[in-house]
Amino acid sequence: MTDIAVIGGGASGLAAAIAAGRFGASVTIYERGKRVGKKILATGNGRCNLTNVGASEDDYHGGDTGFMAPAMERFWVGETLEFFSGLGVLARFEEDGKVYPYSGTASSVLDVLRRETERLGAETVCGFDVKTVRATKRGFEIEAYDGRRGSAGRVIIACGGKAAPDLGSNGSGYELLKSFGHRITPLSPSLVQIKTEPETVRKLKGIKLNARITIGANSAEGELLFTDYGLSGPPVFTLSSRIDGADKVYIDMMPEYSFGDVLELLISRAKKLGYVPLEDFFTGMINKRVGQALLKSAGIAPLSRKAETLTEQELRRAAGAIKRLCLELRGTMSWNNAQVTKGGAVTEDFDPETMESRLVKGLYACGEVLDIDGDCGGYNLQWAWSSGYIAGVSAAGK
Repeated sequence: MTDIAVIGGGASGLAAAIAAGRFGASVTIYERGKRVGKKILATGNGRCNLTNVGASEDDYHGGDTGFMAPAMERFWVGETLEFFSGLGVLARFEEDGKVYPYSGTASSVLDVLRRETERLGAETVCGFDVKTVRATKRGFEIEAYDGRRGSAGRVIIACGGKAAPDLGSNGSGYELLKSFGHRITPLSPSLVQIKTEPETVRKLKGIKLNARITIGANSAEGELLFTDYGLSGPPVFTLSSRIDGADKVYIDMMPEYSFGDVLELLISRAKKLGYVPLEDFFTGMINKRVGQALLKSAGIAPLSRKAETLTEQELRRAAGAIKRLCLELRGTMSWNNAQVTKGGAVTEDFDPETMESRLVKGLYACGEVLDIDGDCGGYNLQWAWSSGYIAGVSAAGK
């Protein structure tokens, strides 16, 4: 019997295994995939956005983000950077507080995590798809779908959520926790592309620009990517978990300028470039194809007209389209496209100081399986490291 069984070899599971091992516990990691850390390799577009130096509770969502406070006090950004520095990872600090390994490869992060688990003597069992975890007088019995078994004094559920199932997450952690009486909130894809009416975006497929996106009462700014089905990019990912009840998405193509500023620019531009056909009116100001789409959305035609023919009302409509292009919202892309799960195990049923279940002694949970999800930019990995490390330390200390 091992001291601690970690179910799931992702970011939070590896952090938990290392923490427990450093405090002298014997650890076995049970991973359903062929190897641990597959999802880590995909984070940050293959570069692994380790954390964000500005990470705070405001960057997270869930039923009670205050649950994070003890973990934030004990193992947050500073401790995470020290942790990876100790493993040999040199950090590179980039815009918006994002932190990547200087090597620029997520594989280097996974390599040092695996190396540390091996150094600490943790056993890794891959291809072990856990079917049940059962509490006994001695601890816990673990059974895989293929009949293999294991046993441990304590168990840490670190299975991840339902996002990106091709990278190993299939929602099994929720079922394991439900078998012990834990409540699971409604689940939905997060950090995922959104779908809109296709007529406008399809013509703009592949174009990127800095914009402010607004859905309901929430806004986010950053690099927007038009796709044939809708919108993608960091600000879209950030808002994708907060579209409940909304049916419109608004795009501000020039967030640095007010409506009045944009209108003045257009009036001046029409005077200076009166000889230019409308199809070229925005060239040099915003993307040409985007400009043509905006004019059409504002009902300004034909595009063969000269700029000097624009009326004041048309210029106002054009400025309005630039500052508030409205698209019909048609939901999000599927779990296959999502990076994170919105929702999870109700945190009220866990001790925030230890990540231990309040319902079952010796049972812990960490990472994405809990009802905590972060914005785009390194926040979700930070929660994985923090909650995993606290769970590992706490389980080892029992």
